[in-house]
Amino acid sequence: MTTVLDGRMRALTAGSVALVSLAAFEAVAVATAMPTVAVALDGLSGYALAFGLPLATSVLGMVVAGAWSDARGPAWPMRVGVGLFVTALLVAGLAPSMTVFTAGRALQGLGSGLFSVALYVVVGRLVPPERRPRLFAAFAAAWVLPAVVGPPVAGLLVTTVGWRWVFLLAAGLAVPATLLVEPALRGLRAEAAPWSGKRVPWAVGAAVGAVGLQEAGHLPAGAGVVVAVIAAAVVGVSVVRLLPVGTVRARAGLPAVVALRGLASAAFVAGEAFLPLLLSRERGLPPALAGLILTVAALTWATGSWVQGRDAAPARPTLLRAGTTSIALGILGATSLLVPAVPLAVGVAGWALVGLGMGMTYPTLSVLTLELSAPSEQGTNTSALQISDALFGAVVLALSGVLFAALVDAGPVAYLAGFAVAAVPAAVAVVVAGRATRRT
Repeated sequence: MTTVLDGRMRALTAGSVALVSLAAFEAVAVATAMPTVAVALDGLSGYALAFGLPLATSVLGMVVAGAWSDARGPAWPMRVGVGLFVTALLVAGLAPSMTVFTAGRALQGLGSGLFSVALYVVVGRLVPPERRPRLFAAFAAAWVLPAVVGPPVAGLLVTTVGWRWVFLLAAGLAVPATLLVEPALRGLRAEAAPWSGKRVPWAVGAAVGAVGLQEAGHLPAGAGVVVAVIAAAVVGVSVVRLLPVGTVRARAGLPAVVALRGLASAAFVAGEAFLPLLLSRERGLPPALAGLILTVAALTWATGSWVQGRDAAPARPTLLRAGTTSIALGILGATSLLVPAVPLAVGVAGWALVGLGMGMTYPTLSVLTLELSAPSEQGTNTSALQISDALFGAVVLALSGVLFAALVDAGPVAYLAGFAVAAVPAAVAVVVAGRATRRT
């Protein structure tokens, strides 16, 4: 039996998994460090923008990386993306003001958008199809350790050597990871696809809309609703131009794959946003225990990824149906915690089921994207997959946040609205799952 660690794949696997882990660490650790950063740099007014900008600029990076990888090969988008990511970490870690720090965060999003798409194209060009499920399972598992240890490690760094080392340490660790990947990048060439920048203006529109969605949640109720509606419209118009034709209708094949990625992301992030708050405020759990349920989901996510990566894994249609059904049922289980008589264990089991479903679904969709793409379209289609992930989640988070803010005085009804927003894309995903493995 062969694995992704055989022969020349060993260095590529180690380096790429390390880069994914570093990106994951930054994603979870920055939330721990940000309150201290804002106070230290006297930048509380820019707190939300420092969170929102990386999402926006990552969308731009994804689009550029897709076109660049198809036209010139993924090597240079990968190198430039990692270079920008490391530079951004240094800028953030050495920032003398909140303005400079926010600029670093924006650059970080651009870099991560570039290298995350280019890395998928590298996998498509170098890794045999039968090994891809295992490698994408390793990518998924690379998120688990940072999800578990990221917050406490970041907290320890903040309280001992200072918040700046949360960023500087990651920058230093990215260098050896990049050196491991570099040999695999040499010799990678383009597939003779023409360079096209026509999607870039739409990426800018989606990025601006994403920032608007982030900011809407921090505005007074009336203004927040107006900004959220306008921003969602901008994102919607832009996304139609950025995703494959037929994605909105979940047309069989690649469009359904891309749509399913966004639906799964939307269901997960909407539920995750309210679950710890529900456990803390309605069930009386301390924050550490309330957050522990998210760690449980991270572990079951890794388990689901391992299941789909096995040589004896179920067929992909079965994986997608089982995964999306698990997500939908798990959200119902978590929602049941609104009933005081329901044991806490039911909600924990429900969210664990959501993680398991995500683990089966996400890597399978990554594998299918490469399978359904011609080599000259792997960059564009991979960027569409990741854009769907980011923007579907942003829209649903904004919508659920506005609803929650409007209903917060109504008690449990506010949480019910938030979980309802998560349940809708989960239910749609169950229906769409059957179309993702069909070819048009």
